[in-house]
Amino acid sequence: MPTPIVIDTDPGVDDAVAIMLALASPEVELKAITTVFGNVALDATTANAGRLLALCDRTDIPIAIGAARPLVHPQRELAAEWHGNDGLGGRAATLPLPVPPGTDTAIELLADVLRTSEQPVTLVPIGPLTNIALLLAAHPELAPRIGRIVWMGGSLGAGNTSGVAEFNAHCDPEAAHRVLTQSDVPVTMVPLDLTLRCPAGPEWIEALAGSGPRCAALAGVITHYRAAFRERYGIDAVAVHDAVAVLEAVLPGTLRTTPKPVAVACDVGPARGATVGMADGSGPPVQVALDADTDKVLAEILERLRRLG
Repeated sequence: MPTPIVIDTDPGVDDAVAIMLALASPEVELKAITTVFGNVALDATTANAGRLLALCDRTDIPIAIGAARPLVHPQRELAAEWHGNDGLGGRAATLPLPVPPGTDTAIELLADVLRTSEQPVTLVPIGPLTNIALLLAAHPELAPRIGRIVWMGGSLGAGNTSGVAEFNAHCDPEAAHRVLTQSDVPVTMVPLDLTLRCPAGPEWIEALAGSGPRCAALAGVITHYRAAFRERYGIDAVAVHDAVAVLEAVLPGTLRTTPKPVAVACDVGPARGATVGMADGSGPPVQVALDADTDKVLAEILERLRRLG
C-alpha cells in the first residue's frame, strides 16, 4: 500500500517542485496539504498550494490553512527576493484558479488524517515547523500515529538567511526546538548542507520545460528563482531543497543520515535559528541527512516530474 503523507508547506518555488513530485510518486498517497506562513504571507501560500493542485487536476486533495505567524516572536523576513512577491516567481496568475481550502484548520485536518489512517502517516513539513509544533502540543495522543517527520530545514554549517540560520528554522526557532528536541516522533532533517549539493542545472531545467504543459508551467515558475540563485551563488542552477526532502519521504533511505541531537538557538541575537549538532546524550537523536548520490537524486526527481506531462 502507498505510504500516506501530508505535506505542510509555504509555496515557494521549491515547494512547488516538491508538491508536484509527491503527486507524481505512486509510492505515496498525498492525503492533504496544510499551509503555513513562510516564503510569503499565509494567504499567498494557501492560494499557491491550491493552484498547484489545480494544475495537476488533483481537486480531491484537501487543503487546510495553518499558522499565519511564528509561535513567539514575529517573523523577521520573507523570501520574496527568491520566490517573487506572489511566491511563485511572478507566475502565480498564469496557473489555474486555486482549489479552495476547506473549513478545517491545519491542526484539525492533520489530526483527522492521523486518526483515520490505516497506516502511520509521514508528515513532510517543508516550511517553518509551526503547524507541526502546534499539532504535537494540541494532540500528544496522536504522536504514535506519525510514522516519521521528514523536514527540509536547518543547517549544520552556514545558513542562507543569516550567517548561521537556514530560512525555515529562522522563521520559527521555537517551533523547531519543540519538534527536534521535545518529541518522541522519529525526525529526519534534510539541511542545507545536503540540499545545496543538489543544484539542478540548465539541462535539467530545459528537460523539465520540454516535458509537457504542466512541467513547462513549473519550469516557468522556476525562472525567477534561477536568476536569484545565480546572483547569490554565481551558478546557473536552482537548489530544489524541498523536493530532496519529499524524495526521501517517497523513497526512504535515498538520503544517508547520521543520528545526532540537534539544538536550536531560540535567543533573539545574531545566532537566532541556528541548528547545532550536539554530543550524544544531549537530546533525542535526529536523523540528519548529510550525504546522498546527488546525481541520482536529481535524475529521480526529474524522471518523476516528467510523468505529469
